[in-house]
Amino acid sequence: MSDGTGGAVLVVVDMQTVFGAPGSPWASPAFDAAADGVRRLLPAFAGRTVWTRYVAPAEPEGAWREYFAQWPFALVPADDPLYAIADGLDPAGAPVVTATTFGKWGPELEAATAGAGELVVAGVSTDCCVLSTVLPAADAGRRVRVVADACAGASPEDHERALAAMRLYAPLVDVTSVDEVLGIT
Repeated sequence: MSDGTGGAVLVVVDMQTVFGAPGSPWASPAFDAAADGVRRLLPAFAGRTVWTRYVAPAEPEGAWREYFAQWPFALVPADDPLYAIADGLDPAGAPVVTATTFGKWGPELEAATAGAGELVVAGVSTDCCVLSTVLPAADAGRRVRVVADACAGASPEDHERALAAMRLYAPLVDVTSVDEVLGIT
C-alpha cells in the first residue's frame, strides 16, 4: 500500500520534554498520543523530516519579560534537558530548527523544507506553537497538512479550537489524520 506523502516534508513541532514530562507546567495531557502519531509517521518521511525546538531567550525582551515572570521555571539555557527532544523520539540526524518564538516558520525552517511539495505538521502545542507555525507557512504560500492525531494541545478543548481555526485556511491548510497521510483506509 502506498502512502500519501509524495514529496512532502514532515515538520515535527516542539516534541520536547517541557511539553511531555509529567509535572511540567506546560505538559500537554495528550502528549503521549501525539508522540505515538509522530512515531507512526517517521518511517514514511525518512530523510524528509525537520524537527523544531522552542527555547527561552537568554535575555527576554519586550512582552517576553512579563511572560517569563509568569513562567520562571522555563527560563533556562537552550541546552537544559527541559528543552531536549522527548525520550523515545529521535531526530536521527534530521535538521533541528531552534527558535525563541512560538512560531517556527521563518528563513531557517523555510530553507530546511525548500523544494517540498507540502508540509505535513505534527507536534505540540496545537493551540500555540503548531498554530503559530502553520499559519505563517500557509500565508507564505506553502500547502500544509496538519495531522490532528499527531498533535496535542494544552487541553482537548484548546486542541479542537486550534484545529477549527486552521480549517478556516483551507485549501492552504488541510487537517488530516495519521491514517490518511499514510494512505491507510
